[in-house]
Amino acid sequence: MKRHQSGFTLIEIAIVLVIIGLLLGGVLKGQELINSAKVKNLASDFKNTSLFIYSYQDKYHALPGDDALAATHVTGATKATTPAGKLGDGKIDGTWNSTTATDESFLFWQHVRLSGIAAGVTDTTDTTGYPQRNTSGGLIGVTNSTDMSIVGTNGNLKGSYIICSGGVLGKFAKQLDVALDDGNTATGTMMAITGTVSANAEANPDDSALFTVCQGV
Repeated sequence: MKRHQSGFTLIEIAIVLVIIGLLLGGVLKGQELINSAKVKNLASDFKNTSLFIYSYQDKYHALPGDDALAATHVTGATKATTPAGKLGDGKIDGTWNSTTATDESFLFWQHVRLSGIAAGVTDTTDTTGYPQRNTSGGLIGVTNSTDMSIVGTNGNLKGSYIICSGGVLGKFAKQLDVALDDGNTATGTMMAITGTVSANAEANPDDSALFTVCQGV
């Protein structure tokens, strides 16, 4: 008796390949949408933080964090005492990612939140809830151009205030620069730096590496 071997026909194989192609296309499209949403959220962080600064300034004629009358203007607000002699000088002093509870840059978030301009935890001792974070989990902060300048061959990042967002993938940093600046992460008002300290800006950030993206406003 002859044994007949069964197998897939060309039509069946073609159908399977089409289905696999559709599944892969759906996965890639889904990932693209997720990445696009992350970039939009990161961009919103910069726009909103800038809005917080000017809204507070318009309301109280002072800068959040640098406000010498913060306790009078906003119930429960803490007045900054460091950096020494800097309070009320028209600059948000202190490093953008400061963890010093008396720094102007650290108290920036408390002032804008207690004033109702921004939402979030106002208890500065809450180390989990108080720090402002982006969609990637990195810190967001504000400082002045004196305390956060990008030096070296790329020159300085210009702006009255510098807004920084940490832990940003290189591929997102490039997309952010296209959306908010000149498309070059080493020039213009937005730059990508390695790490969290002053350094040369990266002209071509590695897509999978983490960067701190800063914008002068």
